[in-house]
Amino acid sequence: MRGQGQISRRLVVLAAVAGLLLLAWAPGAAAVDIQAVLAPFPDLAGFARLLASSPVARELAGRSSLTLLAVPNADLPQSPSAFAAAAGADLADVLRYHVLLEYLSPADLRRLPAAGKLVTTLFQTTGRASADLGAVNVTAAGPGLGVVRSPAPFPGSNATVLGSVTSVPYNLSVLAVDGLIAPFGFDLAASESRPPAAVNITRVLADARGFNVAASMLEASGVAEEFEGDERGAGITVFVPTDDAFASLPAGDRLQSLPADRKAVVLRFHVLHSYYPLGSLESIVNPLQPTLATEYASQAGRFTLNITRSNGSVAIDTGVVQATITRTVFDQNPVAVFAVSKVLLPKEMFTRADSAAVVAAALAPPPAAASSMPPEPPESARTPPTKLSSPPALRGGARNGTAVSPPSSSAAKATATGRWCIALLYVLPALLPLV
Repeated sequence: MRGQGQISRRLVVLAAVAGLLLLAWAPGAAAVDIQAVLAPFPDLAGFARLLASSPVARELAGRSSLTLLAVPNADLPQSPSAFAAAAGADLADVLRYHVLLEYLSPADLRRLPAAGKLVTTLFQTTGRASADLGAVNVTAAGPGLGVVRSPAPFPGSNATVLGSVTSVPYNLSVLAVDGLIAPFGFDLAASESRPPAAVNITRVLADARGFNVAASMLEASGVAEEFEGDERGAGITVFVPTDDAFASLPAGDRLQSLPADRKAVVLRFHVLHSYYPLGSLESIVNPLQPTLATEYASQAGRFTLNITRSNGSVAIDTGVVQATITRTVFDQNPVAVFAVSKVLLPKEMFTRADSAAVVAAALAPPPAAASSMPPEPPESARTPPTKLSSPPALRGGARNGTAVSPPSSSAAKATATGRWCIALLYVLPALLPLV
């Protein structure tokens, strides 16, 4: 009996040690890099671009076990932003409505009950959906794999699942659907019967962060107040330099020394008197665009921006400065706000010598920091993508390669493992007398 008791105690100790080792080495679910997943599929390039220009792509970086309802290029509306705005919704919320917080494979769709299944979306997590109306009802019906609709259907609130595009098993399933779906509660008729509230540009910039200088200049100059009236017409498109863009201006630059009325001209030079979502700017027919500053000029054709597509991004040439759009800050018809890499200096007020000084300041080495700590690497450097095999593209695209980003670096994993080993050293002496 005593020998059996010792064996039992040994088994308990071994089980405890094994459990601790499993906890130390068990990998977490991989967070999906959605841009890398969609990159091999050219038919989804438009939808991937919408995700990249919104906060949704970043929100997905920390999640796993998802289903993405992707809309092919041929099924996207000509202006997704206008589609969202017409329904009274924000484009980012429409995109969140296409992210299901559950992994659904084609086999899972075929096993759905006749009444369908209610699946929560990323939009539900924003708190802007009442009750469970941030969810979708998925049913195995229709000519495709199934139909996705709002729990309270209304016109334009459903889409047919055309087929599976690719998957990272149990982590991400990408399904193609034949159109965008608007969340319930955004009524087209109601939105058309009331004028939209004016967008507070300075508030948008404050919420987006990284635009403190531009926001304070707009507010101090009174130019921001002019935007409200312009929104009622054809809308506006605002190019906002980041704080880093202003920091790259050399000390004592001419912009800061300008009188208030001339600074206001420079600020108006950053605004087009028409609403252009990113897709429209990328395919703009007439690259030479007048700005709000043009309307205040004594001669026509002055204070214009040359907008073209270059190396996969939108380039803006003032005749003095060449800048690029780095991201979409806000896009809801009739207002679009884009971050730009440089302060746009009009050739009517500045020379190329001013531009050269800006470039020299940007290329100058930064002052030595008080701390010797190295700068934190960008997120892409911290989580390099790992290649995985994938099914053929939706319409004959690339045949390999979806990529996932690991949830943490090898250093973080080594740190966690070291902590578990230290815990084992403390636990084992207490357990050994029981053996």
